[in-house]
Amino acid sequence: MQRRSVLLAALAAASSTAVRAVEVSERPARLSALASRRLVTGIARADGLLVAVGQRGHIVVSSDGGQTWAQATVPVSSDLTAVRFVDAKVGYVTGHDGLVLGTRDGARSWIRLLDGRRANTLVLEQMKTRAAAADASEQDRKLLGEAQRNQEAGPDKPFLDLHFSNADEGFVVGAYGLVMHTADGGRNWTSWYDRVDNPQLLNLYAVCAFQGSHYIAGEGGLLLKLDRDGKRFRALASPYKGSFFGIVATSAGVLAYGMRGNAFLSEDEGASWKPVRSGLAASIVASAVHGVDADGTLALVDQGGGIVVSGDGGRNFASAPIRSPMALAAVAFSAKTQLVVGGPAGLRTIELTPKDKP
Repeated sequence: MQRRSVLLAALAAASSTAVRAVEVSERPARLSALASRRLVTGIARADGLLVAVGQRGHIVVSSDGGQTWAQATVPVSSDLTAVRFVDAKVGYVTGHDGLVLGTRDGARSWIRLLDGRRANTLVLEQMKTRAAAADASEQDRKLLGEAQRNQEAGPDKPFLDLHFSNADEGFVVGAYGLVMHTADGGRNWTSWYDRVDNPQLLNLYAVCAFQGSHYIAGEGGLLLKLDRDGKRFRALASPYKGSFFGIVATSAGVLAYGMRGNAFLSEDEGASWKPVRSGLAASIVASAVHGVDADGTLALVDQGGGIVVSGDGGRNFASAPIRSPMALAAVAFSAKTQLVVGGPAGLRTIELTPKDKP
């Protein structure tokens, strides 16, 4: 299965069997002095804190702009994929083995909100009901078959990204078309497996929100936008056939990015997309915005170690070269002119010089 990046493909090997998935999803992460120097796949800013997630259930927190890191208590050892905070206290994490974790104390401790077994059961129950309805379609019956196979395979499907509009309502998306929604902070979940225009069950790599609308990006050039009236993610006309590994709201609109440095900006809420010269050569795997409501500087990183920044919402980019480049998988702003980046070698802070600023 194609992943958001080569780095995430390596993570998948850690959860290769259902037995392994159950084992690591039930065992707390080990405390390690080297946690901040291991593989990092996601970074988020939570008011004055930085929170990074990665391999083997590691979650580390910094209160000094990324200079030092402390490991949080985590109830799982599964590989984690993405992290988002809605305020200084409330945050959520996705991971392999169908995991979603939550915190209400600023990342000091985390609880399990969803796992692969429960997700499989919810999807299967929903599709049984849907396939038995008088107006059931052939696609409904196909999805029921897929849900039954997923149940038999076990809790091994990863969630790859998430977006929460507030402390209660959010979406998580993942492999083979998985979409789950909660309206109560993760206590209860609803499967949106049959509410997505994705007949090939392509992997869904990223989700974001812009001006009240939600967008999803996935493999094979898949771009989706939520039709709130119809409660369905509908396909958008895509400008690209390669995989999109991320999608982000900016001051200019919505930017989708992916393989070989490709990036496309929509300034009309997904109706059209225009190519952007990112200046990156490798696959773009992560983004970060400094500012409130997508009103600040945008940064993109690629898996080869390239970093670019934009001051106009993604219309134009300037390179931000670093000494001793490292493979990258995650980025966040720790300050207006400082980035924290993460990858296989862990975490590093990067100062943006005047010539780097667009």
